[in-house]
Amino acid sequence: MQGTPPGTILPPAYIESVARMAYLWGWPLVNNLNRALGMKDVPEPGRIGGVAPVAPPGRISMLTDYIDSAERLVTCPNQDTVYGAGFQHLDAIPVIVQVPDFGDRFFAYQVCDARTDAFAQIGKQYGNKPGFYLLVGPNWRGEVPKGVNAVFRSSTDLACVFPRVFQDDTAEDKAAIQPILRQIVVYPLSEFDGTMKTTDWSKTPSFPTPPGQGAGETKWVIPEKFFDELPGILKAIPPLPGEEALYAMFQSAIDAAAKDPAIKKALVDAAVVAEAELIAPLFHFHNNGRPIGNGWNSPPNGARWGVDYLSRAATAKSNMYDNAPEETRYIYTDFDSDEKRLSGANRYTVTFAKGQVPPVDGFWSLTVYNKEHLFEPNRLNRFSLGTKSKSMKHAPDGSLTLHFQHASPGADKESNWVPTPKDEFSLYIRAYWPKPDILEERWKPPPVRKAG
Repeated sequence: MQGTPPGTILPPAYIESVARMAYLWGWPLVNNLNRALGMKDVPEPGRIGGVAPVAPPGRISMLTDYIDSAERLVTCPNQDTVYGAGFQHLDAIPVIVQVPDFGDRFFAYQVCDARTDAFAQIGKQYGNKPGFYLLVGPNWRGEVPKGVNAVFRSSTDLACVFPRVFQDDTAEDKAAIQPILRQIVVYPLSEFDGTMKTTDWSKTPSFPTPPGQGAGETKWVIPEKFFDELPGILKAIPPLPGEEALYAMFQSAIDAAAKDPAIKKALVDAAVVAEAELIAPLFHFHNNGRPIGNGWNSPPNGARWGVDYLSRAATAKSNMYDNAPEETRYIYTDFDSDEKRLSGANRYTVTFAKGQVPPVDGFWSLTVYNKEHLFEPNRLNRFSLGTKSKSMKHAPDGSLTLHFQHASPGADKESNWVPTPKDEFSLYIRAYWPKPDILEERWKPPPVRKAG
């Protein structure tokens, strides 16, 4: 499909409109691509800055405990699961994904394409048998060897694999999970021999942190470079049905900019403005998803964005890499029940009535994030409470009250306390393997009440 014919006069307002739409559409895709490019040259699986898992194509890297609070590569990490991560190029290097015998332990492998849409179902809720699963690209035409349980085909060459394995807060469980983690391995199909491989992830190397790291997440999208990177995205990621006209419109503007420096400057200027006016506000949770009650928001279509470009961009900006809804429902708020911004200058409680904690078949948690959507170090090294927290105390009536404030609520309440930053923060509920009451939005999170 051809866009605007070459040589057509393109008014500045038109260029600005196309540029803003292209920026919203392409921001998550450029973000994802640059994360993959940031890993491609690491020599082997390891940890960036000693804390975040990274690996070259064809592999993943696993941690051996919760991710450290110093992590800055991605916003909103959890401290309920042990993470793994790796970006793949599945046309060139189809990969085998090993699934150990997890027993009753919850696990989910997030597997998504270059649009951050999920294309594989590997996790406890899917009933996958232990063994070997093959991920291939859209153009792969090889033979599937005997011993492979299932094949999942990505719609794009670029894909990501992020295993998550539940771990509770006890030393016993942190020891018990280690043999399982050693069997979570991804490797090229060419190395498949039908035997379960193991890796001692405690011995992987540490790599330097990218330069210029500030207080927030690594900046993966630079507006001034966006329209230099977008052409590669348009070539590498085929349009969804109905997107052909959108691609043609974007490409027409890019082609015109290649011939006219004034148009190129207009595109770049529009990208800079769009970053500030369109993308930056999506960082705030009150602009992400839809209200589900008591001041909490949630997107219902995580990892199934399709042509919902707004929600895809909002999640990429605020908390990249959602699981599919039946794997995890993400629920968050920036405000208390009086619609005031959450602040460490105040004290808050969240009370779940008896039997009203998030209804899940997996696990749930409630996490505190600072104003950068990252962990703020505290003396308890505690950032969330939930299923993993064996020391939480219920009231005599069976209710559960959690405390969120900067200073201790008192020794008798510390088991139910998550320390907050001194300034603004957000609260974030994860419901892994949610029951229909959550998926159908019949269950509502309790209000965040200011105390005292």
